[in-house]
Parts: sequence; structure tokens; C-alpha cells
Amino acid sequence: MSGMIPQRFIDDLLERIDLVELVGSRVTLKKAGRNYKACCPFHEERTPSFNVRPDKGFYHCFGCGAHGDAISFLRESDHLGFTEAVEELAKRAGLEVPYDQAAREEIRQVRTLTQALETATDFYCNALQQHPGSALAREYIRNRGLNQDIVERYRVGFAPPEGDALARNVDAETRKTLLETHTLSDRYGSVRDLFRNRIMFPIRNSRGRTIGFGGRTLGDDKAKYINSPESDAFHKSREIYGLYEAMQARRQIDKLLVVEGYMDVIALAQHGIDYAVATLGTATNSESLGALLKQARHLVFCFDGDTAGHRAADKALDNALEMLADGMHLQFLILPPGEDPDSLVRKEGAEAFRKRIDEAAPLSRYLFERQSEGLDLTLPEHQGELRARVEPLIRRMPRSTLSQGMWQEMIRLCSRPAFRSRGFSREFGKKGPPIIQGPPLKAGPRKEKTLCLALFYNPALAAQAHPHLAKENDLGVSAAFAEWLLEREIMTQDEVMARLATDTAARQRFYNMFDGIEHFLDEESVCREALDSLETIKETQAKRLIARPGRLH
Repeated sequence: MSGMIPQRFIDDLLERIDLVELVGSRVTLKKAGRNYKACCPFHEERTPSFNVRPDKGFYHCFGCGAHGDAISFLRESDHLGFTEAVEELAKRAGLEVPYDQAAREEIRQVRTLTQALETATDFYCNALQQHPGSALAREYIRNRGLNQDIVERYRVGFAPPEGDALARNVDAETRKTLLETHTLSDRYGSVRDLFRNRIMFPIRNSRGRTIGFGGRTLGDDKAKYINSPESDAFHKSREIYGLYEAMQARRQIDKLLVVEGYMDVIALAQHGIDYAVATLGTATNSESLGALLKQARHLVFCFDGDTAGHRAADKALDNALEMLADGMHLQFLILPPGEDPDSLVRKEGAEAFRKRIDEAAPLSRYLFERQSEGLDLTLPEHQGELRARVEPLIRRMPRSTLSQGMWQEMIRLCSRPAFRSRGFSREFGKKGPPIIQGPPLKAGPRKEKTLCLALFYNPALAAQAHPHLAKENDLGVSAAFAEWLLEREIMTQDEVMARLATDTAARQRFYNMFDGIEHFLDEESVCREALDSLETIKETQAKRLIARPGRLH
């Protein structure tokens, strides 16, 4: 939609808006020379680091890095889309946004739909309190421990059991519009309500406008929950239930707790955990993840402890891999079997539940725990299986500190401590490790340089690499380096540096190992290339073994 607003209008709008006045309506500004300062509205701080430059028309926070103009400030502070922020500023300036005719019609249509859905929301809310058949609905809500304040905050309602209760209580124009949103249906000749005898949960967009509904049956319907069908106003795959309410409860959203159901969101809010939201549908897809990450860089996924919950967690992790970047923090909280957030927070209280949230497993740990289930990592075969499961997942991640750390963890888990404990060479096991004698070594071709560098970055790789390197005549340097790492049981880069600093013979031998390398690749790239090289070496050695003369077939 932003491309449908002329750039000249946006530039003129920004010239007309007094940024100091706009920001000052949200925070208390103090003049500091030609600029203005305040505590940042986008993160918690005690010392002001948020600066407004009226002469330049932008703001900047030296604490969290928030930066932008009047449009971006309104988008961040009020959680608006670009078009909505421009409309709000235009209203302040007494201007009308010059949309083209197609855009204007699209906006008018969506507004008409949301107005009709707001009318339906009002009807359902009134029905909960006044309809003769609503006693069961109110009893259900009381039994779930919800008070009137939380019911009103989330605008929980009731769809009466009659098939046309909503249709009969709106005017003809609204009825026609609700047919477009599929809240009403005329499929069988007469206009009927989609939702009947259900607790109603309005789904609201970032401005608080109803765009669809979820409904929970009070009877024995086959479908316990149903959602509004797709419409021009409602796109299930990218909508987030409870996000508007969370934004209203918190000035700045630092973290979102992603749960599975409407009642989970509301029950947690009732207990003061007001940053819970729910995706719609059976899984957290890439579109809903994108919508969540626009609001917060820290997401905690909370799932039931049954098979379906684990599947949903795995799906969320799988969809998140390609979107991960430094600065994002994803955690996974799997609840005890038979519990959901609603039941558990009522049983153990808010503080205990918050403790569970704080102790949720980071994405990296959850991934390795799930992928190593059923494996005995003291066995080389199972280490190979873990690598086969994990490596394709890590390769899908963008390069980052996180992916680099996960490469290291994979290598560490796939090392073979049992191999080292049995003794690497005939001399190993004597008092103190043997002193490796020999001339100074210098790595040869690129492949060997990469292998040596990977061993330096991740010494745990030595256990996996040495048996294969030792069989190659042209990889003597990397084989010798791997042997030295194994004999001294070195597992980290810091240990490599410390040992080389104190072991004169080893230092002299390996000092020139990386001569000729003009540019050191980043650790992740080196590890990927080294692992690929090792796979090639293993395949070549296997082929040689099969082709050996005299071998039985």
C-alpha cells in the first residue's frame, strides 16, 4: 500500500509535522542545545539516551539503536503499519492522503468489512450478558476462572444457538457485508449464522478492529473450535490472536509467549502474564513467524507435552531456521503431559509459570535434544546419525553467531570420547603425554589448510577426522595436528592457545602451519568446508577399500 502513496506527499507531510511536538506527546523531552533528550520510549533506561533532532527531522537512541522519522516513530510507538501511520500524521496536519482510485476502493472495502465485524462483536458481547440462552456460556467462563474485566478486555462473547440470531439483529447493509466475510452464509437458500452456540473470541488487528472470529462450542459439535473463513479482511496464516491486547498492556513488547489457544492467552493474561499470543491454525508458519518477529525479537514457544505439542514445536523450529539472525532469541517451553497453559497457570500460579518461561530451552538446546532422542552418543554410528539429522538443519540457517555456535556443538557431540579413553597410540597412557618430535610443519593445499584451521577452531573435530586423515599421504600436517590434539585431550580453542604457549616442541612444530593464508575465513565457513572435505575423503577411502585386489565380493 505504501507504493500507492506518492513520495512527494510523504516528503511534504514530514516537512509539516513538528517532530518535537509528536515525540513530546508520548515522552517528556528536555532541551539540550539544539536537540531534545528523553528516556527512550522503546526500551527501559534510567539515563536519557534518546535524542530528537528537529533540524534534521529524525530521532536516535544511543541505547537501543532506534532511529527514524515521524512515520517510523508513530509506527513503533503505536504499533501501526506504514499506511496507518501516514494516515494518522495526515490527520494531524489536516491533509487527506491522495490514494489512487484502486487503493481508495480497497481501503473503503476493508473498512466496511471491519465495521460490519465490529457490529457482530457488539452483538456477541451483548448476547453473553442478555440472551436467554447464555447461562451455560457464563457458567463456562466462570468455571475457567475468568473475571469480568478480562472478558471485557478481550471482548469475549456468545453466539446464540438459533441459526439466524445474528442475521436477524443487523440491518440489510451489514447483513450483506457479513456475507462477504462468511460470518453469515446463504449457501442453503436462507441467511444463516456461521457461529452457533459457541463462546466467541474476536480476532483483532493492530488497531483493535475485529477482522475475524474464533468460536468454541458449548455443545457436542464435531469441531470443538472453528475460525472465520478467509476474507479480504482476514488472512488466517498471518494473524496473531491477542497481539493487540498485548500491545495495549505494554508500552514496549520485549518478549512474546506464543501459545496454542484462545483460552490459554486469556487465562495467562488473567494471571498477569499479559504478553501471551496465539497463532491461528495448527502450526506456526513462516508468515505468522514474520508477524511475531516484527513485534518482538524474543519469542518463547509454549506447547502441550503431548505428541501433537512436540510436533507443533518441531514445526515452529523448522519454520524459524531460515529467519534466524543475531539478536533474535527463540525458546521452547514444553509443558508436563496432560497440561496446557490455562490449566497449569491456574494450578500452580503465575510466579511458578513465569519461572517455567524463564527456564525455557533456547532453540539450540531444544534442537539438539530433540534430534538426539533415541541415540547413544558414545557410539560412532549414533554420532553419525546425529550429524545426518542436524547438519541439514544448520545449513538452512543464515550465517550468524548462533549458527556458528551450533556447528561447534554438533562437532562436539559427534566427537568420540570413548576412542580417546582407550588410548590413541602405543605411547599414550604413560606418565604425561608424549612429546611430538619432528620438523616444523606447514599446511599444503587449500584443503589441508582448511582442515587444519577447522581443527584449530574446533579441536573436538580431531576425534572424527584423524582416522581418515592418517590414511591420506597428502594430509600429513592435518593428521599430525589432529593427533596432537587427541593425545592432549584438547577440546577448545582456548586450550589450543594455552598448550601452544607452554609446549615448546609443539609450538615450534606448528608455528608455521598457516603460513601463506592471506585471508582467514569465518569459523562457520571453515567448518562447513572441512566437513564437506571429510565426507569426500571418507567416500574415496570406502571406494578404495571395495576396489582392493583380492577383496571378496
